[in-house]
Amino acid sequence: MEHSAYCALVDKHRETILDTERHIWRHPETGFKEWKTSAYLADIFERAGYTLTRAGDIPGFYTDLDTGRPGPKLLILGELDALAAPSHAEAVDGCAHACGHNAQCAALIGIALALKEPGALDGLCGSIRLMAVPAEELIEIAYRDSLRRQGVIRYLGGKPEFLWRGYLDGVDLAFMVHTTVSSDTVFSCRAGSNGCMTKEAVYTGVAAHAGGSPHLGVNALYAASLGLQAVNALRETFQDGDHVRVHPILTAGGASVNIIPAEAKLSTFVRGATMEVIRETNEKVNRALAAGALALGAGVTVSDRPGYAPLVNDPGMMAVAKDCMTALVGADKVDFNTSWGCGSTDMGDLSCIMPVVHPYVSGASGIGHGDDYRIADPETACVLSAKAQVMMAAELLRDNAAKAKAVLEGSRPRYASKEDYFAAVDAFIADRSLIVYGDGGAEIQF
Repeated sequence: MEHSAYCALVDKHRETILDTERHIWRHPETGFKEWKTSAYLADIFERAGYTLTRAGDIPGFYTDLDTGRPGPKLLILGELDALAAPSHAEAVDGCAHACGHNAQCAALIGIALALKEPGALDGLCGSIRLMAVPAEELIEIAYRDSLRRQGVIRYLGGKPEFLWRGYLDGVDLAFMVHTTVSSDTVFSCRAGSNGCMTKEAVYTGVAAHAGGSPHLGVNALYAASLGLQAVNALRETFQDGDHVRVHPILTAGGASVNIIPAEAKLSTFVRGATMEVIRETNEKVNRALAAGALALGAGVTVSDRPGYAPLVNDPGMMAVAKDCMTALVGADKVDFNTSWGCGSTDMGDLSCIMPVVHPYVSGASGIGHGDDYRIADPETACVLSAKAQVMMAAELLRDNAAKAKAVLEGSRPRYASKEDYFAAVDAFIADRSLIVYGDGGAEIQF
């Protein structure tokens, strides 16, 4: 089947695609809470004849479409979650799709419906797994960590959680297309982007009357402020090529102006281009945080969790994506380059164990994660995106999956197995005091 024929299959479902984008925009839900979004998509899938495997105690599902001929298993994903964005112009219950995942979901519907059309799988081999995955935005860490402690989830992001649950077992390669703000290009892709870990720091002091007896207190807020200054003083030690980003915020700093704060809290990500860079930077940050506590005689504990691994787009997958997207819109509207992104996505976790590609499609306007972000051109963000992804799937799996097999032969993922990957990310988990005070003075623990 020619590219134009695949595009025609998507066009048959244009109205459903666009209706899906609008519906999900009006019903945003944050990570691991996307029950309505998941149910809405699942209903469309099931009415189209798909049999779904649901995650059960968290939102999301997947389904397999088999060509009837042996070959690789290709995964195509769409993300369900919105952002907590109470000041967004169209926020609903404090949430908004300020990153465009509503368009991803609409495109996934277009892909699913097109691939169910007669003849869509002719000439292809292997199978295609379509997946609606929760919780890509790494937000509401306390809520997610509570789910982790309850045993509902093990990882804070939807893709590593699905990987842990075995929902990607048997998958050989994967892709998804993310929405971005409109520009001179329609499709774009970088070499990769940062990974990250999450860090919560709690400073503890001693409460006292802020006016009458401040000398009897230990000011946890001042200790946290010094810790923040020490972190900022580290910035010139970060090498440009490591793409380090550390951006802490103060989340609690006292309950009453007339009481020396006995507790202050910080929250941050530690981002970098490699797992080693993230680990080394985290050690520096711990030293800085401990220095603030030590200066005031306060205590400080940290809770570290694995966030997302760095994304490394596979060159072979990039080449297939670029060729399909160029055929769709022309070379002047496609920009695939070797630049590096400093944000993070849990698509990076999948890139640790299999070849993946994570391109972008235009169609949004405003500032990403901003109060004015919205899908301004749904034809591009949803319909054209679905066409590109169906074309990519066909290109990888046609001719006895020659291109998919070439990608797999040339791919060198960082970890040999998901078990090796999990062992690496689990090493980031820590709950510990950075300083212990005793009769002999203070002991710093890293």
